[in-house]
Amino acid sequence: MPKINRRQFLFLSAAGAVTASVASRAWGQSSRTPFKSLVLLPELYKSNNGLLDLDLEASSRPVSLGGKRAYLLSYNGQVPAPRLEARPGDTVRIHFTNNLTQPTNLHYHGLHVTPTGNADNPFLEISPGESLTYKFTIPKNHRSGTYWYHPHHHGFVAEQVFGGLAGLFIVRGELDEIPEIQVAKEEFLVLQDFGIDGSGRIQSPNHMATMMGREGQILTVNGQVKPILSVASGGLLRLRLLNASPSRFYRLSLENHPFYLIATDGGALGKPVEREELLLAPGERAEVLVRGEREPKQYRLLNLPYDRGGMGMMDGGMMGGGMGMMGSGQMMRSSQSTPQVLATFTYQGSVSTLPLPPKLIPVETLPEPKTVRRLELSMAMAPGMGIAFTFNGKAFDPERVNTQVRLNTVEDWELVNVDPDRMDHPFHLHVNPFQVISRNGKPEPERAWKDTVLVRGGETVRIRVPFRDFLGKTVYHCHILDHEDLGMMGVLNIQAPT
Repeated sequence: MPKINRRQFLFLSAAGAVTASVASRAWGQSSRTPFKSLVLLPELYKSNNGLLDLDLEASSRPVSLGGKRAYLLSYNGQVPAPRLEARPGDTVRIHFTNNLTQPTNLHYHGLHVTPTGNADNPFLEISPGESLTYKFTIPKNHRSGTYWYHPHHHGFVAEQVFGGLAGLFIVRGELDEIPEIQVAKEEFLVLQDFGIDGSGRIQSPNHMATMMGREGQILTVNGQVKPILSVASGGLLRLRLLNASPSRFYRLSLENHPFYLIATDGGALGKPVEREELLLAPGERAEVLVRGEREPKQYRLLNLPYDRGGMGMMDGGMMGGGMGMMGSGQMMRSSQSTPQVLATFTYQGSVSTLPLPPKLIPVETLPEPKTVRRLELSMAMAPGMGIAFTFNGKAFDPERVNTQVRLNTVEDWELVNVDPDRMDHPFHLHVNPFQVISRNGKPEPERAWKDTVLVRGGETVRIRVPFRDFLGKTVYHCHILDHEDLGMMGVLNIQAPT
């Protein structure tokens, strides 16, 4: 913990009554918080003396979902999975057992760790009944942030994530030590959707749902339907948000309360940014502050309608996922036409008004690159495969390197969505965080670290990527996970400097 000055000490002392300590009990509740949240959190594993060590099992188990018995896929029997917490410089050791009926593996989404060996290696295959110990070290200069873990065995990713396999991986650090952030009450919201049939089994998508990307009819926050959260009048609420759905977008709005965005996928912004709503594509995370400054009553966290494109005019056919029939063979691109309630926020207790932090963590300015690459994201017909999703016209081949770069260089990548059906494609790059430079030629207003960025139909998004620390092969892909499984993934090889 860094030293604090007198002003910070007085500020922390005055607000100590609402300090939300890091939860360490099974349900994640804080014994020092004068009000309780009704949101139940999964088990928490924290690093101790520089080591995060745990057993993790993937299996199919019955759970309660929206008051119904459902047979989902889970890690350690929990949906969402146990929350993992570590600090820069810590070693992570996870003894993983696959008790699914399919091969699987683990991806540590957003972490800047080695892609080789038993670390963040998407090419590993752990067969049913087999075990593997993952081991890696988080760099000492790693940014604090909200990261997560999920399966990444090609061909099974969408199915396994849709089944429930997802959990938070928190890296504690410099953002958590800002005085105004320290006194905010912290909540972790894992957003997932599920489709189950009458017997509680996971629904299999039809052809149309697979093309569009499957969506479920049950929306959950931390595995619960419409849970209740609380904030004190005058207090600050820190929400860590994860879109762990395989295809669904969340366009979030909290009634009568703005969000103050303090962090994106890869870490903190330079200062809080006020937003009336927040769009999270699959795989994206955000951290926001909410001020308890309204009339003390209940307010709804809403998922507003969002059109993510695709499927245009058709001659009819089966419907599934997030689509519905409009008539004359035209397919709706989203079945959601009204806001959906995700959770309810209620006021409980009161404190002296807590201020927003005036500044956060400076975001590094990256140098202008010498290399600019163009990646076209599209849907195509592939021989022997039917419909495939591609980068630069090529579907995923694990034996082919699509892009070669050099360590210790910075590149600009132009992500161009030329999909003929104008479907949105969230682009995710493993291991190496990036900054979004421009969208359709217009500079991005805030510099921020990302690992997943939305590229809407017809858009060109330029990102700037520094390749640091790690050699080896990894991947980039669309994070609509059905699109990844259908080919929209490329192999990146990071080579030694010349």
